[in-house]
Amino acid sequence: MINSHKVAGRPTVIDLFSGAGGLSGSFERAGFRTVAALDIDADCLETLKATKAARLSIAGSHEVYLAGAKLVLGDIRDVAGSDLLPADSPSGWRPDVLAGGPPCQPFSSAGAGLGLNDPRGQLFTHFVRLSEALQPRIILFENVAGLVTAKGPDGKPGGVLRLIQARFEEIGYACRFELMNAADYGASQRRVRLYMVASKDEALPQFPVSSHAERATSERLPWVPLATRIAGLSAPKADEIIRPKGKRAHELYALKPGSGLKSVGIVEANRPSGHWGYRQDCFLADPALPSRTIRAASTPDWIRDEEGLRRLTWRECAALQGFADGWEFMGGRTSRYRQIGNAVQGDIGTAIAAALAEAIAEPVLHQPASVAWPASFDRRVRYTAMEERVNGAHRRAARSHRLKGNELLCAAE
Repeated sequence: MINSHKVAGRPTVIDLFSGAGGLSGSFERAGFRTVAALDIDADCLETLKATKAARLSIAGSHEVYLAGAKLVLGDIRDVAGSDLLPADSPSGWRPDVLAGGPPCQPFSSAGAGLGLNDPRGQLFTHFVRLSEALQPRIILFENVAGLVTAKGPDGKPGGVLRLIQARFEEIGYACRFELMNAADYGASQRRVRLYMVASKDEALPQFPVSSHAERATSERLPWVPLATRIAGLSAPKADEIIRPKGKRAHELYALKPGSGLKSVGIVEANRPSGHWGYRQDCFLADPALPSRTIRAASTPDWIRDEEGLRRLTWRECAALQGFADGWEFMGGRTSRYRQIGNAVQGDIGTAIAAALAEAIAEPVLHQPASVAWPASFDRRVRYTAMEERVNGAHRRAARSHRLKGNELLCAAE
């Protein structure tokens, strides 16, 4: 029997790895009440506390964000399920949704790619542990697309995701996975992330159907451009504006929107001229498109304004990430960019939460079974395995060369 205890008539969510509250805010816009939000970052908790104290209204309702939420500063490895329960919960209470995105850096293309060898890459095991303790009706798991092809203990691409699925299945939860682009759900950001929903005694919820597309159709609206989203924001404050200087300024001014300065190419077996990309900190955004992925770095993309070039401000990045206007970010500028970039994008978060709310309102009770991975996952895994065979040795040698170069530079200093 389902014994989920509604709070003030609203379905409930507990947010693990909550960060600055991107996912909590998304769920609350879909009608949920956040019971607890947990994070290890002190600035993130201060952001949540300040936003809660500000009693920021949720558009379209009489509610305010984070009202009654238990805000927990702590390491998930030291947290028990009982630490996250509401004070007045009856025996056997369980949340409607347990949600979270464990740190993505171990599996991100922008990180070191250490995977399970990075201690943060093991934190999903505590997500599983708290799932077993709290017995949520539905689990929502979010992470970077790179998790699809991350190598498991056997060294094979896809192994980490298979391991994560197996761990949830071992505690009775069936799983469904999908890669979803936030721009397809009304966000002004092309942010592709992996999502998993899981349940154990109800039908597996479906992911929401996309509302937008790169090219409009009779069923989908066109993507929302970056320029449209930031046009309604107040003008940036002087101390928020960062403009290029010196030689770099001349290089950036020569760029066309939607392009950037190239990184140094790495010669590979099937790319003798070098495998290059755009430098993450030197890209000029195209205002007619949704932005690129907002990163957890204080070097976001450049845009043009009346005075020349400047970086997207942290407030603009927050808007592109779907945070409500007036969300009270705390900490210095670098911390604010980090909090914003690490968050779950709000538009797609609310679309998923709304779909879960529908499933919760009309549950179909039965023992579900995990759904096969999308065909795109298998193609990604096969391609990654092929790339490893062809270019793996080249990449490892290049990485070793860079590390040795850094060691020599440090020794010289």
